Amino acid sequence: MSKETILILGSNGQIGTELLISLRAAYGYDNVIGSDFKQPNEPVGGHFELIDVLDSDRLREVMEKYKVTQVYHLAALLSATAEQKPKAAWKLNMEGLFNVLDLAVELKVKKIFWPSSIAVFGPNSPKYNTPQNTVMDPKTIYGISKLAGEKFCDYYFLKHGLDIRSIRYPGLISYRSAPGGGTTDYAVHIFHEALAKGKYECFLKEDTMLPMMYMDDAIRGTIELMEAPADKLSTRSGYNFSAMHFTPAELAAEIKKYIPEFVITYNPDERQKYAESWPCSIDDMIARKDWGWKHQFDMPAMVKDMLEHCRNFV
Repeated sequence: MSKETILILGSNGQIGTELLISLRAAYGYDNVIGSDFKQPNEPVGGHFELIDVLDSDRLREVMEKYKVTQVYHLAALLSATAEQKPKAAWKLNMEGLFNVLDLAVELKVKKIFWPSSIAVFGPNSPKYNTPQNTVMDPKTIYGISKLAGEKFCDYYFLKHGLDIRSIRYPGLISYRSAPGGGTTDYAVHIFHEALAKGKYECFLKEDTMLPMMYMDDAIRGTIELMEAPADKLSTRSGYNFSAMHFTPAELAAEIKKYIPEFVITYNPDERQKYAESWPCSIDDMIARKDWGWKHQFDMPAMVKDMLEHCRNFV
């Protein structure tokens, strides 16, 4: 593997926490720099830099200091949080992206990863097996900023030859880090509440089906995309990326196989309308064809693994 120096922007977040671990294992502990706008809750060791992605001078300083060759730009406000602060979300999500893209071009960074989301789809997108290329009419500020970001990523690839790669993440489920304010967060909270209290009040309706993925698959797939030959990639905006889809009721039923006394109730809030504008399932055949994506965890395997690990936190 060639020598790389990788900077993760937003390494304190749900994805960043786990990418930091996996990338250090793959590329060497000292070759992966964590960064965020505040210190992590627990020491992560190695190189860590405080960076606000809206501060382009500070970002340039760190990129030049380490001679960064790859950037994983994960800093963003997520769906539910972004709706509470729409202007702040737009500023962070878009201006932060521009700072990264412009500096990557100027400093000749080899590769950029930027995460998109199923939030780019909307109520007029096909609900089942949503294809890679289709109607995209997001109704949340998060989805709007992600769709705009996809277009600018494609533009920077075409205009500047910037090797930027992106995935439309579904809901992500992880035991290692807390979720960051997303509409699919129930699928993480439910495990901790089931183990600690034996009950959970869900903020979505019982039959709300959404695409989901276990974090182990998401991290592996992200790195596989970044390591794929550039000439194999057919899109620079955002690959559809999928593993499983289920409803809160289906997830609860699987958990009850291990915790028979578990009880779930439903009290939908404003996140319900966001979920209803998103796909129920995703067609990711182009990712599977272009760079060999293949998930390993289905829902039963994910539930078993989550419960085993989450018991350590209760």
